[in-house]
Amino acid sequence: MLAYTLKRILSVIPVLVLVSLFVFFLLRLTPGDPAAIIAGDAATPEQLERIREAMGLNEPVVTQYFRWIGNLLRGDFGTSLISNVPVLELVAQRVWPSIALALLTIFIAICAAIPMGVLAAWKHKSWVDYLVMSFSVLGFSVPVFLVGYVLLLIFSVWLGWLPPQGYRPLSAGIWPFLERAILPALTLASIYIALIARMTRAAMLDVLNEDYIRTARAKGVGDRRLLFVHALKNAAVPIATIVGTGFALLISGVVVTETIFNIPGIGRLTVDAVLARDYPVIQAMILLTATLYVFVNLLIDLSYSLFDPRIRY
Repeated sequence: MLAYTLKRILSVIPVLVLVSLFVFFLLRLTPGDPAAIIAGDAATPEQLERIREAMGLNEPVVTQYFRWIGNLLRGDFGTSLISNVPVLELVAQRVWPSIALALLTIFIAICAAIPMGVLAAWKHKSWVDYLVMSFSVLGFSVPVFLVGYVLLLIFSVWLGWLPPQGYRPLSAGIWPFLERAILPALTLASIYIALIARMTRAAMLDVLNEDYIRTARAKGVGDRRLLFVHALKNAAVPIATIVGTGFALLISGVVVTETIFNIPGIGRLTVDAVLARDYPVIQAMILLTATLYVFVNLLIDLSYSLFDPRIRY
């Protein structure tokens, strides 16, 4: 297990190097000039040249890349070209709302989707199964922004139960956090409930056809114990994969939801940086997201042995 873990961690290095190369050079090949954005429309050519010189944009691209990598190895992700604030400080300000929203979304999705998938597999080809599958198709088909606006219309405009926008950290209290996070979490969860429910149903159908399940049923094991102790544990590997991957995708893909509900997360930070061509912020966000995604996949692989003792590394 230790050797496998070290090998997987070392394999992250070439992946991140390739990501850094792709991001750095792709940004500089796209049209646009950050110096012009900083200086404004009325800037003279001399002013633009001074800004480029101060930011090092006049140096060869290869030189800029290796200087950036050297700074990364020292823990320096650079300074925002627009706000003149260190990139890590900007990320630290924005990352916790996104993480809190992703955790709440995954919690809601797991609590709703796994029982739905188990029930659909148990009642295979019944109206319950068809109802769960219909909901899954609907969850995949309806755009996230439409779900968000519908929830806002119902719970904020018509009923007035919840505030329409904004974010409060968990340190401000559980209810102030939940009343502003529950609608965006439900918006995102609509997709992941559908995804996890379908995966749970498919995995449970495979397991319920195994001989040991028929033997346990013949011995008089109750349905609840049969489903949630014997069957679900052995169906957990693909479910864990989809849950872990979903969490990584949530961290990096909450742009639309954060915009609708005015949440100051890393999704909005990335969009603002792209629009302003803020190279250091864009590079840092993509590199950090890729690192998170790789390590989440590593944790998923290591978790397999907890669910299935036959899996050993």
